[in-house]
Amino acid sequence: MQASRLKAAVALAAAAALAVGASGCAKSERDGDGGGAKTGGTFVFAGAGDPKNFDPIFNDDGESFRPIRQMYDTLIQNKPGTADLQGALAESWEHDADGKVWTFHLRKGVKFHDGTDFNAAAVCFNFDRWFNMKGAAAQSQMLYYMDVFGGFAKNESADAGDPVYNKCEAKDDGTAVITMNQYKGAFPGAFALTALSIASPEALKKYDADTVKQNGDSFEYSAFANEHPVGTGPFKFAGWDKAKGEITLERNADYWGEKAKVDKLVIKVIKDENTRKQELRAGTVQGIDFPAPADRKALSGEGFQVLDRPAFNILYLGINQKNPKLKDLRVRQAIAYALNRQQLVQTKGPGGTKVADEFMPDTVLGYAQDVQKYEYNPEKAKQLLKEAGAENLTLNFYYPTDVSRPYMPNPQEIFTVLANDLQAVGIKVNGVARPWNGGYKDDVQQFGKHDLHLLGWTGDYNDPGNFVGTFFGRAKVEFGDQSVTDMFAAISKADGTVDEAGKKAAWEQVNRDIAAKWLPAVPIWHAPPAIVVTKDVKGLIASPLTDERFNTVSVG
Repeated sequence: MQASRLKAAVALAAAAALAVGASGCAKSERDGDGGGAKTGGTFVFAGAGDPKNFDPIFNDDGESFRPIRQMYDTLIQNKPGTADLQGALAESWEHDADGKVWTFHLRKGVKFHDGTDFNAAAVCFNFDRWFNMKGAAAQSQMLYYMDVFGGFAKNESADAGDPVYNKCEAKDDGTAVITMNQYKGAFPGAFALTALSIASPEALKKYDADTVKQNGDSFEYSAFANEHPVGTGPFKFAGWDKAKGEITLERNADYWGEKAKVDKLVIKVIKDENTRKQELRAGTVQGIDFPAPADRKALSGEGFQVLDRPAFNILYLGINQKNPKLKDLRVRQAIAYALNRQQLVQTKGPGGTKVADEFMPDTVLGYAQDVQKYEYNPEKAKQLLKEAGAENLTLNFYYPTDVSRPYMPNPQEIFTVLANDLQAVGIKVNGVARPWNGGYKDDVQQFGKHDLHLLGWTGDYNDPGNFVGTFFGRAKVEFGDQSVTDMFAAISKADGTVDEAGKKAAWEQVNRDIAAKWLPAVPIWHAPPAIVVTKDVKGLIASPLTDERFNTVSVG
């Protein structure tokens, strides 16, 4: 197998075999599952927000990926509990000397949930589908694809650029060869992205998967995306009751890997943080994610299992340069100096949270120790605003509701603190609260309605391109940075550098320039997110990438 370039900096500190429990669930003992764990029953996990849909390629948020990664597999996946790579649908892989041609040796005997065969032709169908996607609406929703592959056979989205992908060839049923137009540091890690999961070609065609319609500020997706998602994963789709906020998945008895121990998995959407906690205590759910920092000690004392994941993430305050005032670097720097991030960390961050000076953790290659830092300095902020002629600045500050994110456990509280900091230096703030899916993310990432916004990222793999490249590697509506072409060029050059020492130096310089020259956003913090489960369940392996798979979970 091609050796991973990942550094093992994000491995969990202990063997994270968490017991994840469910009280009151029907139990059965199933032969042949091994390990002596009880099997059967239902595992109910509380999601913090609605998924957008279940077509992997049209998603980019954790609440959508949570059910998706139970139903689908990728060519490569992260070894449970780490950011290291291991085989999945591909048992092994290698690339040529230039890093442009990737050969995947595929697992044999794998079936999609609809009974059709997984093979090299299915792999190529998926990659070619993404590359040949038609329609500006569909292309605009493929954020991960564009971050990794740049563009399409025919670009119809304003955000798309030159394509990295060239072609995919099925040499035989068990061998898929993917050719790129250029080397990219994202590989092989990007092949593990949930967005690049492999779906059934027959189901994609049958249920019109490529149809995406935009109606005003909203998007409509296909029957495949909403009603008939078909992958190869350990669970099969059994229904999405939007009125009740429940996604039901059933055990795939024919799964190629470790078969699910529970018969049924229910992801119950509970948007209010306190309600999630109450239902955990009542036993109506057996697991919750992203508990409030203040609740962790209490829940642990009550006998719940609370596991902190390493902080492989970033929260940032995004700045939209579509506003002419915000095009002035001095104004963006004033915003950075106005924020008392250390106090925010101390009052609102989970234990172990650190102020961020760059847009990636310090364990990632290319982190620069000597970037310009923006210590809290309200007088400096006022001075810069005066120099820029922006003393009477009014900004629309967007923040999400109905969600908690790994890097942002309570968006409203974080917004309130930061808005107060800005107002203290004379910036008038209009707070705009929008629901996460079907509102906030579209307003920020598709329509650019905001001046400021809160957003962040949990890393998918240990490479600077997955952080800095994802945020700032191409023009985005989110930042209104279409004219910052020197930033895009510098990131592209760093990402295309094959030599390890040269790559490190190039990314370090990118990070220095982002802080001093471009400042498209302000890094806020790195926060270790927790996952909490009842005491009578076994087998959940917590992931620093929040990449938990529930097939290992048993109840009772």
